[in-house]
Amino acid sequence: MFKALVVEKDEESGKTAAAVQEIGLDALPDAEVTVAVDYSTVNYKDGLCIGPGGGLVRKYPHVPGIDLAGTVEESSDARYKPGDKVVLTGWRVGEAHWGGYSQKARVKADWLVPLPEGLDSRQAMAVGTAGLTAMLAVMALEDHGLEPGHGPVLVTGAAGGVGSVATAILAKLGHEVAAVTGRPEQEAYLRELGATQIVPRDELTEVTRKPLESEMWAGCVDAVAGAMLGRVLKQMKYGTSVAAIGLAGGAAIEGALITPFILRGVNLLGIDSVMQPYANRVRAWQRIAQDLPMDKLEAMVHPATLSDLPQLGKDILKGQVKGRVVVDVNA
Repeated sequence: MFKALVVEKDEESGKTAAAVQEIGLDALPDAEVTVAVDYSTVNYKDGLCIGPGGGLVRKYPHVPGIDLAGTVEESSDARYKPGDKVVLTGWRVGEAHWGGYSQKARVKADWLVPLPEGLDSRQAMAVGTAGLTAMLAVMALEDHGLEPGHGPVLVTGAAGGVGSVATAILAKLGHEVAAVTGRPEQEAYLRELGATQIVPRDELTEVTRKPLESEMWAGCVDAVAGAMLGRVLKQMKYGTSVAAIGLAGGAAIEGALITPFILRGVNLLGIDSVMQPYANRVRAWQRIAQDLPMDKLEAMVHPATLSDLPQLGKDILKGQVKGRVVVDVNA
């Protein structure tokens, strides 16, 4: 028997409730690899799965947790053998398939990536889906020509999980980082991560009728979208790119096709961390081990246990979680 955070649904009322339970291996879904989980994390999707809405969960009972890192215990796939250290992010684990809020997990081999040299399981989950997404965004900007010295790179939602890691990575790589936040009390935290400029959120949400504005940004990692993305696109330098990774501000953006995409040749790059090819995921994790400053990573981390998760699920939906929460599932 082992512990897991199990979400159950009352069929009559439709309400869900999450609690730590003891379950057995026979309860786990079928898949090729069984992992002894060391750590998981708390992401926005986890909050949705834990919360009363449960909109992402199709079948109950359910174990949330879209990330996990640990050690292979059993495997019917030749790529993984007992004792291998692995990490898993995305692939609807924790949504359609039981996830990381459990001391044991059974998952498909295709979803796993070997833990890269230079990272341990805790550090990998301090990075998690948010950090993987941030690195994929930085890699996409680099693939489209971004280099240090081109000018400041904007990071929206900079105090969140993706934004925090993106800020630290870009600063480590030698970029000037302009971090956007709506909370002035986060300035010291963002400067500790390497931001050289703090941009108040209001400056990028103010409505303007101008089709284009002064060229300001050499690149952008956008975790917000909505009205802010519409405004940022008008301020991008010629031939630069925006890596868009989230929709917290809404799916609609204001602006005309001719500006800035035609007149300034701006690229809008969508980043989806879930359906990435295996080779790209391996490359991204290797880059994380190489380029993410671990001292900065520690500044983002807040520890948690399985019993903390019901409240943390509520907190993250309210925007009250800063940085990265690492869940020690064995504590």
